[in-house]
Amino acid sequence: MREVIASHASQPRRQVSPGPLWTLRVLVSAQAVGLVVAASFAGQGVKGGEALAETHVMVGMVVHLIALFQIVAAVLVWRPGRGAGWPAVASLGLFLVGLGQHFTSEVLGAHVPTGLTLFGLVVAVLIWAWSPIASRLK
Repeated sequence: MREVIASHASQPRRQVSPGPLWTLRVLVSAQAVGLVVAASFAGQGVKGGEALAETHVMVGMVVHLIALFQIVAAVLVWRPGRGAGWPAVASLGLFLVGLGQHFTSEVLGAHVPTGLTLFGLVVAVLIWAWSPIASRLK
């Protein structure tokens, strides 16, 4: 039994490919910043600034585009990188919820809860991506 533990402990730790992981970290960070900016423009746009509401829409489009790239990066961390798979599913969820945001822009009763869902998903992926757990193999 001790030989098994000793031989297992002496093996070097293999880690997830750093390239896709760093790409995911940058993209999810950009998406988090974009969501904060979009939310601030939305709040100011509700007060009556039509130009700010248009800026909210534009930032939302950028966030949606980042979500597409984030899906690719998360899948690369998962499949060839042998990392966790749930961030890829969460990134797909971010994209789909963002799509829901686009189609519910006129209905605040649906737009606000989906926006909060976006924040929850992006915070979960952001915390995981920057934690030491992300670089470990699944």
